Amino acid sequence: MRDAIRASLKAHGDVIESEHPLIGAFAAEVHSADVDRLGNHPGVHAVSANARVSAGDSKQSGGGYESCAPALSTQPAASLTSTLRETLGLVKVPTSTTLVGGSGIGIALIDSGIAPNGNFTGKITGFFDFTRGGIPTTPFDDYGHGTHIAGLIASSGVLSNYEFVGIAPGVRLIGLKVLDKRGQGNTTDVIKAIEYVVANRSHLNVHIINLSLGHPIFAPAKDDPLVQAVEAATKAGLIVVVSAGNFGQNPKTGVTGYAGIASPGNAPSAITVGAAISKNTVTRGDDMVAPYSSRGPAWYDGTVKPDVIAPGHHLASDTSTGSFLYNQLLGSHQTTTNGQPLLELSGTSMSAGVTTGVVALILDAHNRSGFHRQKLLTANEVKAMLQFSALRVPGADYLTQGAGEINAAGAMTLASNIDTSTDVGDWWLRGSVPPFTMIGGTPYTWSQNILWGDSVFSGQLLFYNLATWSQNIVWGSNDNIVWGSAAVLEFDNIVWGSNILWGNNIVWGNQMIGMSNGDNIVWGSAEGDNIVWGSLTDDNIVWGSLMDENILVGNSDDNVLWGSVVFDSVGSLR
Repeated sequence: MRDAIRASLKAHGDVIESEHPLIGAFAAEVHSADVDRLGNHPGVHAVSANARVSAGDSKQSGGGYESCAPALSTQPAASLTSTLRETLGLVKVPTSTTLVGGSGIGIALIDSGIAPNGNFTGKITGFFDFTRGGIPTTPFDDYGHGTHIAGLIASSGVLSNYEFVGIAPGVRLIGLKVLDKRGQGNTTDVIKAIEYVVANRSHLNVHIINLSLGHPIFAPAKDDPLVQAVEAATKAGLIVVVSAGNFGQNPKTGVTGYAGIASPGNAPSAITVGAAISKNTVTRGDDMVAPYSSRGPAWYDGTVKPDVIAPGHHLASDTSTGSFLYNQLLGSHQTTTNGQPLLELSGTSMSAGVTTGVVALILDAHNRSGFHRQKLLTANEVKAMLQFSALRVPGADYLTQGAGEINAAGAMTLASNIDTSTDVGDWWLRGSVPPFTMIGGTPYTWSQNILWGDSVFSGQLLFYNLATWSQNIVWGSNDNIVWGSAAVLEFDNIVWGSNILWGNNIVWGNQMIGMSNGDNIVWGSAEGDNIVWGSLTDDNIVWGSLMDENILVGNSDDNVLWGSVVFDSVGSLR
């Protein structure tokens, strides 16, 4: 069938540009007249654009999208001192002689490149330029974004006299350049890079992929090539960390909006990360969600994203003085006490970098506890550890912060005590794991929630070796995600239905379920299967046309009608 499609395209003068066996697809330059015919071919599942990807914000320009600087603010913080490691529950400076933290863990950084300097000595074990077909080459970064992310993850801190140290300075970095000197790239190049990592993961010794880039969501997750590449990488045993996007705030009005998650942040198996503002303090009491951080639910599919948030605002990290960003963002220049130049950026890209370092620490902690000969931690397990140990930011809902702000110390404690050789169904903790972490002398209770697909689960799920943890992502019969059968819905669950139809635009407002009267959010085209959130009657929420499998949420009897299932005020099935 694929050969027949290729032959038909070639016969019409269309050009096949690349093959993508990882996702069963190929990229082609097709005449506009052939698009509908191709989409209706019985052997074609979906037709997607080779969308432009960028590192950070994107704004619409004419018929496409152009990159904006990932630094949403070019005014540096008042003080250059960094509390990043400490607010995650880590020591300010790891042992400088050994630089422990993520030792031996390999991270594929798919970005704009890495500019080598003394902080990365011995860490960059491979570099491939996919803007030129994937050729191996000397590491470089003409844009500067990838270098900044690399520093947050792995900087040894030697150039700053250990003033600025990465989250996991013991890791190895494999750079895969997919973004050009203006921070732009093509979806096909990102997929090629992912395919290369999957095919060579043993040779490269890669465990984690960082994707601090993306494009607006143009299709359901099952039809999105970039999402499918992420899903395939997860199935191959890799852990993929993705930025949520910087579409959480209308740049003209400053109003907060929902459903701004970017692709591949909508990939179910990805660890999708939003941005938190830590205000450069160690303790968490003043932390907040960055207004620009993309909120969920994911467009089309309605899944709860982001999974977690992490510090991402005003973070200073490594830079190349010859890079595009360094020379464009003059107000973001910083200098260490001993004169080393740094660049200070904000965005979910930075948050994804921080989280990638924490994931490496989780894997390392598991290995160092004597479990290195047992089953490797899966993406499901690692995501659950990050979420279960996360710390909730007051005043933010699940669609804004996911399970909460990451807590490296807590997640490492879990990883150090989970015995992956335990039989399925058995208690697998090998030590006492109290659900709180001391940060800056203050105890913080973990969220103890796990988000998956369209639900939020509570309880001691993570303390047992459930079959779910070892499974990779599963697409259900209705293109939903299957997350085991052991989870029990609790009082504060959020449940998104399986028949959500979204409009074509994000309409900004400030109302979500449970909020008071005010600006409403309206999705759709004002007719048919629309969504209206607001205060129509007694603070009710009307979702759809109140027919068939639509949703009506209100105060009457404190019941929630969701499709054909009714939940009462304590979250029980009726």
